Amino acid sequence: MNPSLRQMRALVALAKTGSFTAAADHLSVTQSALSGQIKELEQLLGMRVVERTTRKTQLSELGRELYPLFDKMLHDLDRAMADIASRKALKQGSVRVAAPQMLSCTLLPEVIAAYRERHPEVQVRLTDCPLEQVSARVFSGEVDFGIGPERDATAEIEAQPLFEMPFVVVYPPGHELDQRKRITWSDVNRYPFISLQGQFTERLLRDVHVSFRELSLRPHNEVTFMTTALAMVHARQGITVCLPYAEKMVQLYGLKMRSLEAPALTRRFFVYRRSARAPSPATASFTAFLHEFVAANQWQV
Repeated sequence: MNPSLRQMRALVALAKTGSFTAAADHLSVTQSALSGQIKELEQLLGMRVVERTTRKTQLSELGRELYPLFDKMLHDLDRAMADIASRKALKQGSVRVAAPQMLSCTLLPEVIAAYRERHPEVQVRLTDCPLEQVSARVFSGEVDFGIGPERDATAEIEAQPLFEMPFVVVYPPGHELDQRKRITWSDVNRYPFISLQGQFTERLLRDVHVSFRELSLRPHNEVTFMTTALAMVHARQGITVCLPYAEKMVQLYGLKMRSLEAPALTRRFFVYRRSARAPSPATASFTAFLHEFVAANQWQV
């Protein structure tokens, strides 16, 4: 025995207006339709909810008991449906994204700022973290998706390609590399090389070994964050390599950035999210915007 939404709305409108005519106008239905809904409700309950007299219409004792219950249920339902509609229309919502430190202080702030101009009501929360923690935060549900370089695939995490960029060499002004028309990986190996700890260096050394079996790249120093590597290059403690999206940070340290050749080694970045978790409208919208932004911005080295 479950009253329908129409029956509940009919009783609530009648209670608030005090007449069938006014209630029908409020619900934009005919008076006969409204009367039919009340009769169906009474048949369902087996009791009267409205006392009808020639002078006035008023709720019965049962009707007065049901009115606040129906009114609250309808209010909660309408509020929930309005919330869903707002989320679909991107009038509200939030997106949580995890990214490595260098992406978080170069590319992502620009993307977030541009996205908020289009959807100011959606809140984008950026979590900057070590590269190795991106997938873990996606898997735990702490963030809606993460951005990072290629990693070994898992059944729980879905990877969607975002961009592929070549490594570039970074050195201070006046460095010997500035005199060369082209810079190769062999040239990098002639100077103290500052690299990053963990999988960044492991994969880089593996790629170098695959491409140049006679070349063994030896890091002079390994640090946790690329900003530290850039600061050390700025202090003329060596040179480093990074990806072109870090250009603004390279410029901030007053350093130079040039292409590496013979041949160009690239690194692919992906958007990672839980395979079994459907994205919210805000997350889907921001992810699509991220792809559009990257496609529209070509980094010139």
